[in-house]
Amino acid sequence: MTYTIGDVEELTGVKAHILRYWEEVIPGFTPQKDAGGRRIYSQHELDLIFRLKYLITEKKFTAEGAGQQILEEAQSVQDNIEIIRAIRETKSLLTQIYMKIKDLK
Repeated sequence: MTYTIGDVEELTGVKAHILRYWEEVIPGFTPQKDAGGRRIYSQHELDLIFRLKYLITEKKFTAEGAGQQILEEAQSVQDNIEIIRAIRETKSLLTQIYMKIKDLK
């Protein structure tokens, strides 16, 4: 599902001029534009807007600081995914070793 800037403004309570400003100062926050140049927001971007709004209004981050916080959170998630992948690979190897030892008995 996609949203226009008006839809996003209505859903989030964030004014259109603020959304356009965030595009300038938040790395990776770049909604697509349609053939007429109108912004089209995805569900992912809508979720990002809610997170930015929370960080700015509730946690008192600056827009730039909120953008940095989101980048750090994304990196943390990526790091956790890598750790989980490594744990699964280790578990698989240990299972294979166990099966080989079991077969030798």
